[in-house]
Amino acid sequence: MPRLSTAEATVETLLRHGLDTVYALPGLHNDPLFDAFYHAADKLRVIHPRHEQTAAYMALGAALVTGKPQAFAVVPGPGMLNAGAALLTAYGMNAPVIGLIGQIPQADIDRGHGHLHEIHDQLGMMRHITKWAERIRSPQEAPTLVSQAIWQATSGRPRPVALECALDTWAKRADVTLPESALPLPIEAIDDEAITTAAKILGAAERPIIVVGGGALDASAEVIALAELLEAPVSSYRRGRGVIPSSHRLAVDMPVGHRLWKAADAVLAIGTRFFIQNGSWGIDKKLKVVRLDIDPDEPDRFRKPDVALLGDAATQLRALIAALPKHNRARASRAEELKGHRAWFAERLSRLEPQLGFLKAIRAALPEDGIFVDEVSQMGFASRVALPIEKPRTYLSPGYQDNLGWGFGTALGAKAAMPHRKVLAIAGDGGFMYQIGELATAARHNLAVVVVVFDNGAFGNVKRIQQQHYGNRLIASDLQNPDFGKLADSFGIASFKATDPKQLEDALHKAFALNAPALVWVPHGDVPSPWDMIMMPRVRG
Repeated sequence: MPRLSTAEATVETLLRHGLDTVYALPGLHNDPLFDAFYHAADKLRVIHPRHEQTAAYMALGAALVTGKPQAFAVVPGPGMLNAGAALLTAYGMNAPVIGLIGQIPQADIDRGHGHLHEIHDQLGMMRHITKWAERIRSPQEAPTLVSQAIWQATSGRPRPVALECALDTWAKRADVTLPESALPLPIEAIDDEAITTAAKILGAAERPIIVVGGGALDASAEVIALAELLEAPVSSYRRGRGVIPSSHRLAVDMPVGHRLWKAADAVLAIGTRFFIQNGSWGIDKKLKVVRLDIDPDEPDRFRKPDVALLGDAATQLRALIAALPKHNRARASRAEELKGHRAWFAERLSRLEPQLGFLKAIRAALPEDGIFVDEVSQMGFASRVALPIEKPRTYLSPGYQDNLGWGFGTALGAKAAMPHRKVLAIAGDGGFMYQIGELATAARHNLAVVVVVFDNGAFGNVKRIQQQHYGNRLIASDLQNPDFGKLADSFGIASFKATDPKQLEDALHKAFALNAPALVWVPHGDVPSPWDMIMMPRVRG
């Protein structure tokens, strides 16, 4: 039984669970933890950004591209609050992020003495934006609580978790028992009756459709096999993009999914909140609904489906595929029908210039397995319906929090976790300035992210809303920007300028060839809105 400090026991438990990187910003309250990081340097990589928010965003990016738990560490109070936006985003995106958060001396927690970084009920606050949060109170507790944190983050519906530990507790030493292995995940159960009911509903349908979300990212092969059995189009948006390749004959973007919705007679929703379809497109009694979700609370959140399958998407789909042939009907190919819908969609997209041209340039330069990080921007909104995606976990979009400024830090974490993959982040000038200091992080750690900054001198979406709905009464929407090329140069980062799609594609090829951080600056004017292809009207119910 080794004698370890709480910090050492925490680090050793992380390592035994396969976590070999921590995204972390140091500070007084975590000094013993960082000393433990130092002594584990042969096994543990510490990447330090310039802001606590970025530490958590980097862990989020790494978790999204790997599907595995990732850790960050920050000080309490302001540090925890700075990281809170990323934790909140991780919660909305079902990402297994683990926060290690400092605390004031243990005996003084919540006594209001005014310690440095003291905040009332930090643990309670973290519980509002995580799946699970606890406090480590002794060295002996550390291995158990860290193991539990990782189990909570990865079992059932993946979500962020947090552990706080007081400054004096980090340093305490005791004999501890380290885990021999990870806690076992729950055994997957198959409800044969539910599977049979789902097979009968889908098998009898004339015009079934499948909707996929982030919960289907690790079930790509099963989704494709089922879609082909049913001759069912597969609709995705943001989190579900890449589950089925955009080039597959049954893959449809969300606007085409909307066109198909009114005539569908059965829908299988896999790993998705189903919010847009339930809340906007409408559901009536003629549409049979099958929900598949790992979270037992999710299927009934809006309305009770005809049948719910509870569990891991891949496991449940394999059972459904096995049961389907007995109940499935013959269907004609939908190739010509979908060809017509795609022609309509292509014509509509052609009006989305210059965004479409710029996105085509990005797609031409970024390999199929390259990782694209969306940002809350005019180009980002367009990418959600217009950028073809061929593989799961290669399109990262911030989910329903849709928080400005998430993208660059998330992309840095994605690159740290996937160093041999190309990573491209887009940003508007507004969002990029949230994390402009992280150019230093990219340079310091040689994280070869290529960021494309689309600069229109405004919070573009806010400005459009003010123009269209508030009589052009513009307020707080115009921006003063630096010369982004010179700014990148000052950090020792290569920069390029592009004013049209051809220049952008050329710049991206040059940037990727450097295998180093790079910035491409794209100044542009007003662009057309894609929102009529995103916020679409009710068509049934």
